[in-house]
Amino acid sequence: MRRSGTERADGNLDGRELIRYATLAASSHNTQPWKFRIRKDRITILPDFSRRCPVVDPDDSHLFKSLGCAAENMIHAAAAQGFLAEIQFNPAENSVDVLLSRDATACATELYRAITKRQCVKTAYDGRPVSETELEKLQKAGKGKSVRTILLTSTADKNTVTDFVTRGNIAQLTDRAFRKELINWIRFNPAEAMRKGDGLAGRTSGQPALPTWLAKMIIGLVLTHKGQARTDATNIKSSAGIAVFVASRDDKPGWVELGRAYERFALQATALSICTAFINQPIEVRELRSQFDSWLKLEAESALLMVRFGHGSATPFSLRRPIDDVIVED
Repeated sequence: MRRSGTERADGNLDGRELIRYATLAASSHNTQPWKFRIRKDRITILPDFSRRCPVVDPDDSHLFKSLGCAAENMIHAAAAQGFLAEIQFNPAENSVDVLLSRDATACATELYRAITKRQCVKTAYDGRPVSETELEKLQKAGKGKSVRTILLTSTADKNTVTDFVTRGNIAQLTDRAFRKELINWIRFNPAEAMRKGDGLAGRTSGQPALPTWLAKMIIGLVLTHKGQARTDATNIKSSAGIAVFVASRDDKPGWVELGRAYERFALQATALSICTAFINQPIEVRELRSQFDSWLKLEAESALLMVRFGHGSATPFSLRRPIDDVIVED
């Protein structure tokens, strides 16, 4: 059960509780590609390369964005315990150091309270627009060092994004290696999802539960680029808009920073009762990315992440692995 975190009774930092909040962050395919090391004045977030997705994410950019998402959650959870958190990228370990110090001004915020409620809602939304005030808050939340967020809300822009997504679906879902990797992370029934504690659970997107052996026999008939294109077109049309996260740095520290900006955006959206879901096909298919950047009129920046957003209903939460599985000894 997701619950509010608190400071320990002795007033010291509760590192395990910070890690629990960090693991509620978003990650590609819900791979949860992180490990955590606790020290007296810091918690280090380490990449878990055993959980990488080399086909959809060959340069590990999504993996490092996920580390940034976890770091952002930790910042807000630390503030709720009365601690200031400073983020540093450590190139020697390819890790993220979260440096912690007591701060009398640190306190719980609406973004902290949104951590346990944030989720990727992959179903269709209700089509209602988001107000200008809400758009301003979202855009501000999605800004960081070397990172900004472009919001697309017009019908014409959403139609163009749909065209790019459709082309991305054709490229990905006709690729045997991509399909194999994706299917490997799908959890076809609650029992399998509970046993593994990760991956893409069918219940989060409204799919019926099936025995794993049966689902793998028929998945080829269901998982097609035409079917996915129809689903994505419906979902984009139902959304209030598209958020594209662009950055002037396309490297590991830049990916971490972009992950932080995305997670902040998602937490702010959650606080406003706005849903979000990834639609990254035009970014993941390399031959489309340069065309997508050109359409956005980007020059010294690149589009590195994209989500749709809007008003909708909550869906079942994706699962997380036990805390002890992600903590490593110093």
